[in-house]
Amino acid sequence: MFKYIQAKSLISKTKNPAGWFGNEFNMNIYRGCTHGCIYCDSRSKCYHVENFDEIHVKENALKIIEKELASKKYTGVVGTGAMSDPYNVCEKKLMLTRGALKLLDKFKFGVGICTKGIMVKRDKDILSKISAHSPVTICMTITAANDAVSKVIEPNAPLSSARFEAVRELNEAGIYTGILMMPLLMDITDSPANINGLIDRAHETNVPFIYPAFGLSMRDGNREYLYKNLDEKFPGLRVKYQQCYGSSYICNIPEAKSRKNLFMKKCNAAGIKYGMGEIIEGAQQRVKNKQTSFWGN
Repeated sequence: MFKYIQAKSLISKTKNPAGWFGNEFNMNIYRGCTHGCIYCDSRSKCYHVENFDEIHVKENALKIIEKELASKKYTGVVGTGAMSDPYNVCEKKLMLTRGALKLLDKFKFGVGICTKGIMVKRDKDILSKISAHSPVTICMTITAANDAVSKVIEPNAPLSSARFEAVRELNEAGIYTGILMMPLLMDITDSPANINGLIDRAHETNVPFIYPAFGLSMRDGNREYLYKNLDEKFPGLRVKYQQCYGSSYICNIPEAKSRKNLFMKKCNAAGIKYGMGEIIEGAQQRVKNKQTSFWGN
């Protein structure tokens, strides 16, 4: 199911903290993923991840993380989940993500998590502790309102309905949790019905924010994997993708402008944030409110 690999460092500084949920550092304990999502950019050859469908675990991860956090001159938000889901199937046994969260709390760092894993609910207790002193942002990736569709394009990930329930539970626990609505796939998940359905379900689960992408990225490696899956699961659609996108990296859906307008109008009506700046501000404000309440008592 997994194998250990060597690592000298696990925490790196980001180039633009304002660009991705206020993350000032990146942390990846695992490499590879078993979700099997047909569109995954992390399969791209440029990342040099061999046997992507096998989980690779960084050896002595928690010792390395503790040493690196202790040596930082300043604290900040540590993001995880960019390259591999921190709540993959191995996490239940290894609990390395949970251990890392405990260290972030110990050294007073915040955290930003991107995941499709409903196991994140397990760590509500630690996430609540972190949110008392630092920003916490949980981003649950949900691309399909319909479970049947999510099962086809994200075959080994929890169903969309299970992810929505995890989002509900986290928000009810006071943990700032929203949705990554990305990517949207042409003629699969880019319909008004799917977008409306996602926003309606998000509103029902008290989601404070949704961050979208109206298309996908394709590079050598993930492009071939996507086309292989289109041939198997959506016969004939590959030709349309090739004609529309060619060898492009950024591949917006043809109706990106109208879908974006629909998305913004629907979110505005539901009171759901979608701008990166206001999402980051929302996480920071949660901390200020908690601290004000604490000292006020």
